[in-house]
Amino acid sequence: MLRLFAPWIAPIIGLGFVLALAFAFFTPRDPVTMLPSVSVARGGFHEEPRDIHYSFAGPFGRYDNRQLQRGFQVYKEVCSACHSMRLVAFRDLEQIGFSKPEVKAIAKNWAVETPSINPDTGEPATRKPLPSDTIPPPYPNETAARAANNNALPPDMSLLAKAREGGPAYIASLVTGYAAVPAAMHRKFPDFQVPAGLHYNPYFANLTIAMPPPLAADGQVSYSDGTKASKEQMAEDVSAFLMWAAEPKLDNRKRTGVAVVLYLLIATGLAYAAYRNIWAGKKH
Repeated sequence: MLRLFAPWIAPIIGLGFVLALAFAFFTPRDPVTMLPSVSVARGGFHEEPRDIHYSFAGPFGRYDNRQLQRGFQVYKEVCSACHSMRLVAFRDLEQIGFSKPEVKAIAKNWAVETPSINPDTGEPATRKPLPSDTIPPPYPNETAARAANNNALPPDMSLLAKAREGGPAYIASLVTGYAAVPAAMHRKFPDFQVPAGLHYNPYFANLTIAMPPPLAADGQVSYSDGTKASKEQMAEDVSAFLMWAAEPKLDNRKRTGVAVVLYLLIATGLAYAAYRNIWAGKKH
């Protein structure tokens, strides 16, 4: 009996594998559906990120160093109280227009000191950060971070702009998107309640987020270049800075891409000219 069905075993297994792949490919895999309040979010109250134009958008876009410096100021004065940037060193800030003395002063005056070891006793100690140090986290460990944030863990911001769908536009929309629960939601979902310690935000996946509104009012940061610090301006600036932190080589990559395209166009033209010259006057 086994010999009778043996020729069909491999095709059946292969067909099952193909069907599994097809099911995985065509079935929507949305992590939002695994979160609470999905029925509410899918009820039309979840909003997509705002359409924001950034200077680095498009194939020829470039980072605006003045905006990146303003964004760093927002991160330093607002976001760094809860969020770390473990992959960014102070000396990296030279790439966005800060001078070496400015970077040295930023590191020296940072609110949190860098963990170190006392060379005399071998005991744990702290010291003022150096330009070569990465930005120190605001909390010594995850337990302390959760204890200070209602058991929520603030994510590291080093790669946040690349890790979130919607990128910097999502971040800018999220930090300015806090609002009261719409009356229409109460009518459509009478049982919906914002849990204690959370906040309603239509840009977040399940509409409720543990982070309090970070940008509470216009003028929360005083820009050194005189730019008016509206909530929208601060949100766009800090999201642009986080995009640079996640992809600092973006400008170089685009310049390289343009150079490669131009090279290929020229090479194609020369190859075509050589082809016409070699085969000129010859019958096919």
